[in-house]
Amino acid sequence: MAEKLNYTIEVCQKENVKNIIDGINEYNFKSVPALAEVWTPLEFVAKDKAGIDIGGILGGIGCWNGLEINLLWVKEEYRRKGLGSQLLKYIEKIALESGATISMLDTFDFQAEGFYVKNGYKVIGEIADFPKGHKRIYFAKRFDY
Repeated sequence: MAEKLNYTIEVCQKENVKNIIDGINEYNFKSVPALAEVWTPLEFVAKDKAGIDIGGILGGIGCWNGLEINLLWVKEEYRRKGLGSQLLKYIEKIALESGATISMLDTFDFQAEGFYVKNGYKVIGEIADFPKGHKRIYFAKRFDY
């Protein structure tokens, strides 16, 4: 006979999210102490002369000095002109100056696989057929010590 557990599963509220993050951090830091603030956001936007957003990069440095890039976008008419590489180099420079030792990100094969390889990233894994007919690719780039 299965044991009946006394709990519920509910939609998170802000205070729940904090408790979850604090809980995993407490567990993790017992094994590997934090080297930096738990999360330092690094978020930058590129604007044209009229002040219109034409690209941006969203990421941050985690507690073990890793730069995590969550999103890089360049407006279509500015693609293949170096803006994406400039945004990537900019966030990497700030991260390196802040103590980061590695950069991590993911993309899809229909997005920017070649772009990241061209910018020194190495494939460290992939999920085939996600989304169907494509693959999700995980990259890392170690910074020189």
